[in-house]
Amino acid sequence: MLTAISIKNLAVVESLSLELDQGLTALTGETGAGKSILIDALGLALGTKADKGMIRAGENKAEVSAVFNIAAISEAKAWLEEQALDDADDCIIRRVMTRDNKNKAFINGSPVTLKTIQTLGNLLVEIHGQHAHQRLLKPAYQLTCLDQFANHETLLTDTSEAYQNWQTTFKRYQQLSQSEHDRASKLDLLQFQAKELAELDLKNGEAEEIDQQFKSLSNADALIKGCYSLSAALYEDDQDIHSQLSSIQNRLSQLIQMDEQLADNLEMIESSLINIQECSDALRHYADSLENDSQSLNDIENRLQAIHDMSRKYRLSPEELILKREAIDNELQNLTQADAQLEQMEAELNELEEDYIKAAKKLHKSRISAAKSLQAQTIELLKKLAMPDVQFEVQVQSKDISQAGKTGLDAVSFQVSSNPGQPPGPLGKIASGGELSRISLAIEVATMSQVNVPTLIFDEVDVGIGGGTAEIVGRLLRQLGSNQQVLCVTHLPQVASQAHQHLNVVKTHGTDKTSTSITLLKPDERVQEIARMLGGVELTKQTLAHAREMLTTADS
Repeated sequence: MLTAISIKNLAVVESLSLELDQGLTALTGETGAGKSILIDALGLALGTKADKGMIRAGENKAEVSAVFNIAAISEAKAWLEEQALDDADDCIIRRVMTRDNKNKAFINGSPVTLKTIQTLGNLLVEIHGQHAHQRLLKPAYQLTCLDQFANHETLLTDTSEAYQNWQTTFKRYQQLSQSEHDRASKLDLLQFQAKELAELDLKNGEAEEIDQQFKSLSNADALIKGCYSLSAALYEDDQDIHSQLSSIQNRLSQLIQMDEQLADNLEMIESSLINIQECSDALRHYADSLENDSQSLNDIENRLQAIHDMSRKYRLSPEELILKREAIDNELQNLTQADAQLEQMEAELNELEEDYIKAAKKLHKSRISAAKSLQAQTIELLKKLAMPDVQFEVQVQSKDISQAGKTGLDAVSFQVSSNPGQPPGPLGKIASGGELSRISLAIEVATMSQVNVPTLIFDEVDVGIGGGTAEIVGRLLRQLGSNQQVLCVTHLPQVASQAHQHLNVVKTHGTDKTSTSITLLKPDERVQEIARMLGGVELTKQTLAHAREMLTTADS
């Protein structure tokens, strides 16, 4: 549950820290005091979209921190452990917003994405706003309410995954089963390309090798002449380097007879003589090979030209041509095997469709059962809310497979009749504004009683309700608070008096700034606030006595 929340520089709040307890907590205050600021702040902490306009005037950043005790929330603990974000029994979520939109989010001190805190937030808090009755008119939301009531998370996941697998394969099937004409045309083109690339039969590194051969053979005459000349200068001429070095060797040998310290120099000369001879032989061998290969220059030139022509045609480098050939061969193989693949994929598609239908039917069966239970609980609650003659039906109708979706094959419709003899019809057409508020509240209370989320928040969901009905609403919320933590923003004294703890919102105006504060009311202060909510410019003895009576009755 939510144990504490801290707000800095958010809207009209400069600095605020609150500790919260179990049960029902009422949040009240004058109109315009900013009662919803706590709900807004908590929403930001849980990943709602931030607007820099929410930052307090004159400040560069706003910050919200929420502390949750998750000791009894096994799903949240397991998720945090899986994400390596766990830290004992407390979980601290922190959100920082700046005017330059450099927003940051943290879980237990570790930076995270908004999506991450949104995922965690769904396990910790359920917020129902003051416009929930308007959402209730939408069929998609009615379906969501039923699924939430029935705890269909696992069945919805199974159905959604089956649908995604089916649709993914279906898209592949559509792509593969394009018109025979298109396939044939593409096949002709690929076969032509494959043939000409196969005829070229370019090998890895061949282009570079041939290019080098071409350069060599193009300059063969100069290379042959130069290499023969150098070979002769090294070893074959009368005054070649080898002969000169041999003469030096002989003279040095004589000197060694005088001093053996010169022996190392003799070894170096002998080594040089060997190297000179080998170099001369290598140059002559290279020249001989050029003479023998000179007739192949034309062949090499033609091969190089063929490679360059193909490169220009495909606008690819020679190395990329090899990869292109491989890609074309693979695509050809896929196309030629298309018929077999289509047949195999069609069988797979039918199997995946059956898997989806099975999952959708299982979800449908559970929805039918849950609809009866939600219907009965809602009617019971509506009778308590001064609608004794109400008829309420939760209709679950199967859709055609052509209307399949990730939520299954069901269309859910809430039907109501508030007058005897009147057949049930759609909520938006039958119920009045006040009736719709009560119906919405009844459905939400029934739904939330089945939700495992530990903290429930109601933001002025009692709009359009008053008198004795308001007291019943308060009792229902108090009852809901016996099992879960419930926070309720309300303007009704009948609801506020039922709270286990009472928070009061006050807006103060200074000469140059406006601030909102939230305080936990003591018993005497609660009497004053309830009396104010009952009405009247001045708090009379009668009003105060009535407020005390309401609080005493709630606690009894």
